[in-house]
Amino acid sequence: MRTNILAKALVTATTAVALAAGSLAAAGTGVAAPASAHPAVAGAAVTPQAVNNLGLNATQAKKVQRWLKTYWHYTGSIDGQLGPNSWKAFQRCLKQYWGYTGPIDGVVGKGTVKGLQRLLKQYWGYTGPIDGIAGSGTKAAFKRFADGH
Repeated sequence: MRTNILAKALVTATTAVALAAGSLAAAGTGVAAPASAHPAVAGAAVTPQAVNNLGLNATQAKKVQRWLKTYWHYTGSIDGQLGPNSWKAFQRCLKQYWGYTGPIDGVVGKGTVKGLQRLLKQYWGYTGPIDGIAGSGTKAAFKRFADGH
């Protein structure tokens, strides 16, 4: 969630600077800053939201994406990167069957992991607690899930 807020703040600041620069250029040279002035804000690159494969390699993540596309309305590319759109599709599954009660936002938080752990405990050999922590046991069971699809 913090990544989203930071990205939005950077986009807003960059847009404001671009609009201000455009207004100054349109006003003419009498109002514009001298050519030797440094820009107030350097161009900031906005990074996409993080990918969270939870220990899966790209081949395993592609298997999960194909499953999500078939059953949970995933519309993104099959690229082996479980990003927000992959996780939104997975959250739809977790919400319907595995006790996930959070928003469909694509963020892999504690609630998403708990729902995933319930699924993995039922069918894929997860033996740990339903604690929302994606530790080694959760990741190992998620790999079995991916390999099974």
